[in-house]
Amino acid sequence: MASGLEKVNARHPWSHNDHFHSWILANLPERRDSALDVGCGRGELLAALSPYFTSVNGVDLDAAMLEQATQRSAGFGNVTVRGGAWNDGPGPYDLITMIAVLHHLDVTAALHDVRRLLAPGGRFLAVGLAVPRSVRDHAWDLASVVTNPVIGYVKHPWPNPNGKQPAPYPVRDPTKTFDELHDLVVDVMPGAVMRHQLGFRHTVAWTKPN
Repeated sequence: MASGLEKVNARHPWSHNDHFHSWILANLPERRDSALDVGCGRGELLAALSPYFTSVNGVDLDAAMLEQATQRSAGFGNVTVRGGAWNDGPGPYDLITMIAVLHHLDVTAALHDVRRLLAPGGRFLAVGLAVPRSVRDHAWDLASVVTNPVIGYVKHPWPNPNGKQPAPYPVRDPTKTFDELHDLVVDVMPGAVMRHQLGFRHTVAWTKPN
């Protein structure tokens, strides 16, 4: 069964990270002056945010990702892309996003930096990965395994002739569980909402108090 699902996934692949762009767009803050996407990758989210913000800033450490993001954003006058440290920007930002990035960082330090850089009323929206440990974690992973080929078929009904391809961006396995991350998040960001999602992901949403 596992090999059969893997073949279906390879024939109908989909980006688990890009899938959550719609979730981010559905949860934007009321004030939309500036946005920061940490680990912007190929720049797809930057392009999606461009119509909603006065300025959109993307940061990535990977040279290949920076080149692709710069090319992807070339037609958007309000989008800038840069390398270097993500947390040394001037701020404040009305939105800070991270998609599959937080587990690459020192989580506690990164959360404090997000809190510092957000404007009052600004939102932190993150999509992350965690190590499954609890019964609930494994239940969500099982649901993701079952629904993964279905979502892939809906998104891409025509089979991909190239089969399974390597990830186009740097990857790293998570080291913390969902519950461990949850404790760190709510300690720095009281009131944050962290939820399991399909696609082997979870979401974090927090609004900085005024």
